[in-house]
Amino acid sequence: MLPPLAERMRPKTLADYVGQRHLVGENAGLRKMIKSGHISSFILWGPPGIGKTTLAQIISHELNVPFYTLSAISSGVKDVRDVIEKARNSAFFNTNNPILFIDEIHRFSKAQQDSLLGAVENGTVTLIGATTENPSFEVITPLLSRCQVYVLKPLENDDLMQIVNRAVSTDTILKQKKIVFEEYDALFRYSGGDARKLLNILDLVAGDENQDEVVVNDKIVTERLQENPLAYDKNGEMHYDIISAFIKSIRGSDPDAAIYWLARMVEGGEDPKFIARRLVISAAEDIGLANPNALLLANACFDTLQKIGWPEGRIILAETTIYLAASPKSNSAYMAINAAMSDVKATGNIPVPLHLRNAPTKLMADLNYGKDYKYAHDYENHFVKQDYLPKELKQKRWWLPQNNAAESKLSEWLRKLWGGRF
Repeated sequence: MLPPLAERMRPKTLADYVGQRHLVGENAGLRKMIKSGHISSFILWGPPGIGKTTLAQIISHELNVPFYTLSAISSGVKDVRDVIEKARNSAFFNTNNPILFIDEIHRFSKAQQDSLLGAVENGTVTLIGATTENPSFEVITPLLSRCQVYVLKPLENDDLMQIVNRAVSTDTILKQKKIVFEEYDALFRYSGGDARKLLNILDLVAGDENQDEVVVNDKIVTERLQENPLAYDKNGEMHYDIISAFIKSIRGSDPDAAIYWLARMVEGGEDPKFIARRLVISAAEDIGLANPNALLLANACFDTLQKIGWPEGRIILAETTIYLAASPKSNSAYMAINAAMSDVKATGNIPVPLHLRNAPTKLMADLNYGKDYKYAHDYENHFVKQDYLPKELKQKRWWLPQNNAAESKLSEWLRKLWGGRF
């Protein structure tokens, strides 16, 4: 059976590797380390399909060392110990350490990560981990401290074009066809900087064995993808499209649509924590002050998932999804912080007014730090009018309450305190 195009086109050398020039381009740090023949343990952090696994395999090939791989989805502590023992037995005097590559290392439990520590520390293996999640949150501190973290970026259009050109000119199947590219926009847009998605889409559009001539344009790419709605793959074509539809259904207050897209992700094997994180973001960004309880429930959902796991976790996700979709919506907090950040960039570091400054030393007090500050709790309703903004920004407004019961109540209270300002 013929492997998929993405697998057939997997680079074997650094010369064929596309993208990540900040890491493996000429004179880049990781490339220099590889060329020196000695590497230390590191973690590759970046979105799916940008070459983390491929880079690890190339490094093993370049250094000519044994290469062991584990998937955090299917491996337990025993598997880790077995591989470490194999690596210990395969090591020879005066040679580089075997490489242990762990895909999706963020899914390893604390116990699994603990079982790696000794082997990494004493050099039994050189660890290369790959993760789509922030290692600061997902990798235990003792292991993280023994690894350099390299951040990989989504591929740019120039990189994607290079991959396409190489595929149609060197792949055993595609080079036999006449492929006419009329447009690239949809091909690149649906790829989202992901080489695997790009090649899977190209395979879908141009891989029909009965076609000798293939036209690729935006209309054809879009139609072919729509004809394959079950092509969901958490690391493949529909990953970002499905999560986008899920969030937009919640934002649009359609609980049925939101549950449908949730079911697509659950059936597709999506990481539950990824879904839960998106729910927390949606609760803050799209529901916000219209229903502050939404953020509490979304956080509770995330915490509960960690405790009960899968498959029961799908019920927690469903409850939270329906609640968020059915909640009143407001993006006033989201708009306020964006507007305030825009003004900060425009106005720079305006000094803090003296009366608002901290005065922990006599010198600071002598310089009038904190002078004339009024302590709100000393006044009626725990409020007193005074300026809290630099004088240059006194008239600015960033938070603009939206038309819902919760924010109307907040706005009414602020008008009672501040009068015309709110």
